[in-house]
Amino acid sequence: MSKSKIVVIGGGTGIPVILKSLRQENIDLSAIVTVADDGGSSGRLRSAIDIAPPGDLRNVLIAMSDMPKFYADILQYRFDSSDGELAGHPLGNLIIAAIGEMQGSTYEAIQTLARFFHVKGNVYPSSDTPLTLHAVFRDGHEVEGESKITDYDDLIHHVYLTETNTGKSPRASKKVVQSIMEADTIVLGPGSLFTSILPNIVIPEIAEALLKTPARIVYVCNIMTQRGETEHFSDADHVRVIHEHLGTRVIDTVLVNSAEVP
Repeated sequence: MSKSKIVVIGGGTGIPVILKSLRQENIDLSAIVTVADDGGSSGRLRSAIDIAPPGDLRNVLIAMSDMPKFYADILQYRFDSSDGELAGHPLGNLIIAAIGEMQGSTYEAIQTLARFFHVKGNVYPSSDTPLTLHAVFRDGHEVEGESKITDYDDLIHHVYLTETNTGKSPRASKKVVQSIMEADTIVLGPGSLFTSILPNIVIPEIAEALLKTPARIVYVCNIMTQRGETEHFSDADHVRVIHEHLGTRVIDTVLVNSAEVP
């Protein structure tokens, strides 16, 4: 019997938790990770050397690998404030950036590191190029840049992406669409709705694949709302926003927390 194919889509700190558990199962596992982050170390690196931001990809690599804890600690080591230009950079981000420059793309860097660290499954950046996230608010104001979106005091109406260097509509990286079309189950989240999940699925090729895939689509809703993104949202509001961005209903199952949050 062939293994069940599960694809997890998202970014930030949410999906590594899911992936770390799923990699223990006898499944064919893939992760599709956002490349719209422009804050912190990732933002500085994408500005300096024009690469897709490595931070979320680094966390996913570690979550899906059986590497010794010491190796994970090395990749997660963050230079402190006394380290000059290196301050704030996790070593893993610098390694991904270096291999990306050597091999021509963040995608190739991630595949190389996945082999080196014996990652169980596949890790794909959602696009090969750095992307800029745009948020249009209910009052018509538009904010450009993922790290700036939560600073504006209004409800988000919708988000969209452009290629950072060209301003063009983004394209999905290779094998992303194929993995979605061949999946048995697709898991969206958990993670920030407007800045981790939607920046993957509003890429036109990914959106189209989600509409066409025969896979069951599961949305894992956050247990709490987020300031600047989903304040006063119900679980149903999260689902509604995803469907509005895709133009139709695609989610088959929603996982929500029914217990009191400690």
